Amino acid sequence: MSSRNRLADATSPYLLQHATNPVHWYEWGPEAFDAARRRDVPILLSVGYASCHWCHVMAHESFEDPATAELMNRLFVNVKVDREERPDVDRIYMDAVQASTGRGGWPMTVFLTPGGEPFHAGTYFPKNDRPGIPSFTRVLIAVRDAWDDRRGEVLSHADRLTETIRAELPAGDPISTGTLRAAYGALASNFDRVQGGFGGAPKFPQAPTLEFLLRIHKEEWAPEAATILDTTLSGIDRGGIHDHVGGGFARYSVDATWSVPHFEKMLYDNALLTRLFARWHQVTGETRHAFVALETAAYMLESLRLPGGAFATGEDADSDGEEGTFYVFTEGEVLGAAGEHGVPVCRHLGVTARGNFEGRNVLRVAEPIQVTADATGIEVTELEAAVRATLRNLALVRAGRSRPAIDDKAIAAWNGLAIRALAEASVALGAPHLLQGGIDAARFVLAEMRAGSGRLHRTWRQGRFGPPGFCDDYAAMALACFAIYQATGDEAWFSEAAQLSTEMVDLFHDPGRGFFATGHDAEALVARPHNRFDNPTPSDNSLAAEALLHMAAFTGEGKWHDLVTEVLAAGEAMASSHPSGVGHLLAVAWTSLAPPLEVAIVGPEIEPLLAVVDETYRPEVFLARGGVDSVVPLLQSRPPVDGRATAYVCRGFSCDAPVTEPGALRSSLSANNTPTTPV
Repeated sequence: MSSRNRLADATSPYLLQHATNPVHWYEWGPEAFDAARRRDVPILLSVGYASCHWCHVMAHESFEDPATAELMNRLFVNVKVDREERPDVDRIYMDAVQASTGRGGWPMTVFLTPGGEPFHAGTYFPKNDRPGIPSFTRVLIAVRDAWDDRRGEVLSHADRLTETIRAELPAGDPISTGTLRAAYGALASNFDRVQGGFGGAPKFPQAPTLEFLLRIHKEEWAPEAATILDTTLSGIDRGGIHDHVGGGFARYSVDATWSVPHFEKMLYDNALLTRLFARWHQVTGETRHAFVALETAAYMLESLRLPGGAFATGEDADSDGEEGTFYVFTEGEVLGAAGEHGVPVCRHLGVTARGNFEGRNVLRVAEPIQVTADATGIEVTELEAAVRATLRNLALVRAGRSRPAIDDKAIAAWNGLAIRALAEASVALGAPHLLQGGIDAARFVLAEMRAGSGRLHRTWRQGRFGPPGFCDDYAAMALACFAIYQATGDEAWFSEAAQLSTEMVDLFHDPGRGFFATGHDAEALVARPHNRFDNPTPSDNSLAAEALLHMAAFTGEGKWHDLVTEVLAAGEAMASSHPSGVGHLLAVAWTSLAPPLEVAIVGPEIEPLLAVVDETYRPEVFLARGGVDSVVPLLQSRPPVDGRATAYVCRGFSCDAPVTEPGALRSSLSANNTPTTPV
């Protein structure tokens, strides 16, 4: 390894992948910027993540090539950043890429002045020229020539681009029902009615957008929301984006039919989809949705869980230096695994001699099982059993292969998403083992990812902290703790959630504009992002607003609701102009406008009343459970009636008369819930 490559001590697995490059990489920090000023050269910033296939491609083509590395080292100071570890750096410069090119993605390549201002930006650059895409070396030489020969022009462009990424849309009125209706209309117009999802290839699940549709699916003004949601979830379930052998979902499909994925599996996708399938099962009663939720949760618990209980970040697309080799099968392998049922099983799973991925097959449900059974003269139950047996046998085949690498750092925000999904799915599906998995992960994050000062950190790997936590880390973990509290009634989790929410406001609040992504104690960058767009996890501001909705519901304190209103006002312009980019904010806005219902359940043997609350997805309901001596204000001064389990249904802390029978509670939740008898 070159002694001038400085990544050997990094905490990020992505950076460690580049620690033996001949490129003289720096980590992000003052050392790199000092070197650029001293040499009077630009910074070449390269951003990616460990599970990214095209990041590997560019690394093999360029960063491992001595001639390319020599050019990079001579012309630039080179900085490598893990986008997952430093979402602030990623967001700022991704804005520059999108402003410059109209699109984004990873690997991200941005050229900066020694002061950090971007002046040229792109994504993947190939080794050799391609139609419409210059080679990486051509870009390197052109950028350095511009720096040397046209410095004033470069700096002027850097100033303009920096002002663009600093610019904020003005806050408006809070998101209204009219905004939600218009957003739904825009999404519905882009719906793929045949395959599900939105638009064409490549196709992403867009879980935050699906969450919005889940919450509004009963609204009269959203008549197709349920169809869009069901078609999309069914499409990604049937498609090759779903790992039918090992469970879990890949990041996205390269086609419009969900058939062939880029094979990396990310914790956040699987967490969000676990929760969506579990909640949609509550609404529809479809056992298949429950199965997919349980299977996806099992994938997280079995394949992504780290020692101690937290979850790893994701699983690589590549193994043995090739994309997808772990996941695909030849026709012969499937026929061997299926035995006497080989022909119908291959037909059902879309397996052919030619394959659909480089001569091999990404398994998918090519046609409904009844159609296959009818066409091949086999009973449906027999074919179902044969498919299950084949998938088990293929799992054994796969066990003999090199498994893709795991990015074994834990990210607080993504663990929060997984914990929340497990806690909510455990209730929705009656699966207590999922709850325990979530509790174990939450205990790890709160115990091992906090500094001595109590400051939550973004990442943890092998006992070492990454940077201080960002707004989404605090918000997602607060929501995770609220979910565990609602699932268990253990008020210690409510206290953790309230503390995280309070700390979040102290660290990240931007009065009048919602929440910064970075804390008030963070290093100064060329911009301080707010992160209002989903990317592809729910945005910092939408997660923060949802956590604060919980605080408002459980405490009755107006200051929390005021903060939610502020976030919704700051995001209104984006909700109106780019609804597909702010799906989770729209979902939170709907809940805020529903309006929220506070449900307090107290007394002994409360399970029948809890079952009513949990029998379907009620996103407008905030459930508190415990005793009248609770630390949760919603429960205080609301005693059991005649010593029996009692439910209070409230809005703005003004409650209907208490009820003790499940049927009465169901009626109260189903009515318009206007308080009639304040308590």
